[in-house]
Amino acid sequence: MVFLDIEINETVIIPPSELNPSSLLLRKAIILRLLNYISRKKASEEHGYYVAVRTLNTVGDGEVNGLTGDVHFPVSFNCATTKPYKGEILIGTIDRVRRQGIFLISGPIQNIFLSEKTMKDYQFNNIEEPVFVSANGQSKFEKGGNVRFRILGVKWIESDREFQVLGTIAGDFLGPV
Repeated sequence: MVFLDIEINETVIIPPSELNPSSLLLRKAIILRLLNYISRKKASEEHGYYVAVRTLNTVGDGEVNGLTGDVHFPVSFNCATTKPYKGEILIGTIDRVRRQGIFLISGPIQNIFLSEKTMKDYQFNNIEEPVFVSANGQSKFEKGGNVRFRILGVKWIESDREFQVLGTIAGDFLGPV
């Protein structure tokens, strides 16, 4: 998984109750607002998943809103992000096993699908619990197992603010870990 360090410019709103003459407490309030901001925003098509606020670069002069008393601070900060790319090799944890394939989770990516059509040497078995078993019986895909896979395609879903990923285990050194 590739991590990127991007700079973001945003306006942070601090209510009067959180204002304090100490610049340390103001920085803390701003950082807490930025952490809340990236957790709500979750991801963007351009930058990928927002992982962490790395540095608070600048805090501009605040402007007071005359109606509410809130202070609006323009800030610049660096944020660590990660974005899935076609051809990238990742390791995911099996979340669900269905006849059509398996669903994986890898880091912040919650929607990864490996189709049964890309698992040619595996057959679906639903005797006790759903599982894909290799023809020789030596390996299997079951819930909670880990899989090394290659990304075939990535699609951004704006309504969910996340990526859908299609993967495959076709290739050398890919499959159950």
